[in-house]
Amino acid sequence: MSNERAMVIVGAGHAGASAAIALREGGWRGRIVLIGDENMLPYERPPLSKAILVEEMEPGPTLLVTTERMAELGIDHLLGRNVQSIDRSAHTITLSEGAKWPYERLLLATGARPRKLSIPAAPACRMTTLRTYAEALAIRRIIDARCKVVVIGGGFIGLEVAASASSKGASVTVLEAGPRLLMRAVPAPMADLIKAKHERSGVRVETGAMIECINAIEGQSEIVLSGGRAFLADLVVVGVGAVPNVQLAQAVGLAVDNGIILDHTLASSDPDIFAAGDCCSFPHPLYGDRIRLEAWRNAQRQGAVAAANMLGANRTYDDVPWFWSDQYDQTLQIAGLYRKEHGEVRRNLGAKGQLFFYLAGDGRLMAACGLGSLGTIAKEIRIAEKMIGRRLAPEAEALQDPAIDIKSLLI
Repeated sequence: MSNERAMVIVGAGHAGASAAIALREGGWRGRIVLIGDENMLPYERPPLSKAILVEEMEPGPTLLVTTERMAELGIDHLLGRNVQSIDRSAHTITLSEGAKWPYERLLLATGARPRKLSIPAAPACRMTTLRTYAEALAIRRIIDARCKVVVIGGGFIGLEVAASASSKGASVTVLEAGPRLLMRAVPAPMADLIKAKHERSGVRVETGAMIECINAIEGQSEIVLSGGRAFLADLVVVGVGAVPNVQLAQAVGLAVDNGIILDHTLASSDPDIFAAGDCCSFPHPLYGDRIRLEAWRNAQRQGAVAAANMLGANRTYDDVPWFWSDQYDQTLQIAGLYRKEHGEVRRNLGAKGQLFFYLAGDGRLMAACGLGSLGTIAKEIRIAEKMIGRRLAPEAEALQDPAIDIKSLLI
């Protein structure tokens, strides 16, 4: 350890790695310390539920930055370390082994952890979540044509695992407690399209599935629903949401509410402590309220903006939220945040896919989502994202008509 105050980043995921690189590229000449709790270089998480599970040869993690690039940028990467405490008055952090690091400014990029089931489950059951590369490899080595997989949770992670396992020949059942899939993520018509896609691919989807307990029976797991129905599984994958990692922030008195509370610059209630990624909630000028996002692009871009503001840029973070998911041979992409009160406009692209647009009462485009071929959907959503960011109010009839080039509405 040096007595020199460093820019210290706690968390080596998308947000943390992005911030470390942006700090150096933004002109910081002092020390940069990136602290991660895994014994690996920073890596991408989206492939964990997709390519890692299905590629023929066992793939390594998709790295966000190499060792060589870290050295070139002069970033001190501490692997397999945990931060025990923060001393705000002394501007130091203490690692679990007792080492202290002084900081000029601190970034908390601590991410989120999988939410646990609140039902009884026998210890012998083969159950897992999916958050790390190690967990992805463990799932990969189990799923095959002889495997029965039950996925608990019909969100992005659960459905991606279901699609990957089904494509490898596994027998897959998805159990979702809510009335439909992707309750918080997509509007009902899009959820219906995705459910139909899974069912055509052989996945059994059960909504309104309230689980009472999970028992261990002769090497398998028995998932028992209220009412008595049961499903046997060789592997149970739990994907029922994520909880922001705010323990460090709470321990030092930072304001917390569904994540570390930030201002428009991504600063916490302590002006020398910033946050980025899944662990924080922040005001968004487009949507008029505080939001928390669990998405790789948000983490990446927030990391870069937080780094700029740690250096005094005073930038407002106002990126349009964007999400994506692979569902078999189709892509699902979403720009913006839809609300139930928004008016819905459907654009039917035939075999290329379906698009839904959501308009506020004053006509402004607030959200768009599409499911279909990557080339078509990515282009349409990218243009919709620009319209949302520019606060445009395109005519509903024009959005609906596939004969009208959506790019022509960017005026």
